[in-house]
Amino acid sequence: MTAALTVSLVQMDCQLGAPEANFRAATEYMRQAAAHRADLALFPELWPSAYALETAARFAAPVAVSDADPGWFGRFASLARQFGLAAAGSLLEMDGERIYNTMVLYDAQGRLQARYRKLHLVPMLDEPRFLAAGSAMQTAPLHGHKAGLAVCYDLRFPELFRHYALAGCPLMLLAAEWPHPRSRHWRTLLRSRAIENQCFVVACNRVGASAGVSFCGHSAVIDPWGETVLDAGAAEGVFTATLDLDQVAEVRRRIPVLADRRPDVYG
Repeated sequence: MTAALTVSLVQMDCQLGAPEANFRAATEYMRQAAAHRADLALFPELWPSAYALETAARFAAPVAVSDADPGWFGRFASLARQFGLAAAGSLLEMDGERIYNTMVLYDAQGRLQARYRKLHLVPMLDEPRFLAAGSAMQTAPLHGHKAGLAVCYDLRFPELFRHYALAGCPLMLLAAEWPHPRSRHWRTLLRSRAIENQCFVVACNRVGASAGVSFCGHSAVIDPWGETVLDAGAAEGVFTATLDLDQVAEVRRRIPVLADRRPDVYG
């Protein structure tokens, strides 16, 4: 287990309903992440299709367990194997008649390490009309550590992140399509989740616009003190930072918030 983890945030302008174009862009971004010697490339929410929910069945596919499997998930796994680094992000999953917004993490050999179905669906975007909600939290193994997985609107629910912290996760991975009108919420909530759980928060948001909605970017890495290690601004590209995960234990030793909890009082 190494304490140093290098992550590349793929802040891309996802083309609505155009997975082939998005995969072409993703291939180049993975090439750049590999050149940065990243251990993990994190992509935005629904990066192959963007928010094409009304036609979600056209772009949804079963989750692949390896790069040998067909479909969009299998092609994502193939990118991980081709460039020799882990890859994570969310895609539309088809399971029977249900469609989920599902975040996956594939290792550098293209093997599925974790699948997380978005728990909290956004009523303002009619997500419950088109998607099924997940029913379980999910951690992912990552270079000897555990990462908690979350998608966009999940950021507003601190209980999820506290669960991951108590489960021993030194970092949280978040894939998002967060819009411009609430960019201040985005930055504040990322810092809040990092500070209150004394962990790294690694969050990848998209840029550009779809269906009249513009997205704010500012993909970020926040450290356990709540300091910004990386802020990608509003430009498209690959942004890389190295995390010292030993910092998590040091912060928790100096201010023992998790140890001083009172669940006997507040549950």
